[in-house]
Amino acid sequence: MQPWKTLSKRTVFDGGRFLTVEEHTVGLPDGREIRGWIWLITPEYINVVALTWKNEFICFRQTKYAVEDTSLAVVGGYVNDGETPLAAAQRELREETGYVAEEWIALGGYPVDGNRGCGRAHFFLARGARPVAEIDADDLEEQELLLLSRAQVEAALLNGEFKLLPWMAIVSLALHHLDSR
Repeated sequence: MQPWKTLSKRTVFDGGRFLTVEEHTVGLPDGREIRGWIWLITPEYINVVALTWKNEFICFRQTKYAVEDTSLAVVGGYVNDGETPLAAAQRELREETGYVAEEWIALGGYPVDGNRGCGRAHFFLARGARPVAEIDADDLEEQELLLLSRAQVEAALLNGEFKLLPWMAIVSLALHHLDSR
């Protein structure tokens, strides 16, 4: 199989750091061209499943604009310019929770949408987290920090309490990783 190729592109909307919309002309392996292919550029972001030194899962109950009601959530945030995904994950864990972790395990980096782009998600599992500072988050959403047992996290996952796809995915990956060790 051969990949598709970007033959040309032009910006049709520049929304600053959080969204750019491009229109691409795409070349298919068989020589055909697709004009007007919409491509979305959003910032790369990280999500972290963090476990304390007592093997408690650090989560939040919070609101999000696109989610009705409240949701369980994991640590997350954008990767700043010049910052590695791991550095962003470590920064966000400390800012959002006041914790730092001893062990960091990369669970992969993934395009958000295989046909439209929408940035890249980088997933991490952090172990041995200990509180070292006050929470210093600049999040707009109201949130409550929770320390949950594995059984509580598994039940919440199965009950749909993690209401965003990336949160469900990273919690599933982290649980699988923990089982495979």
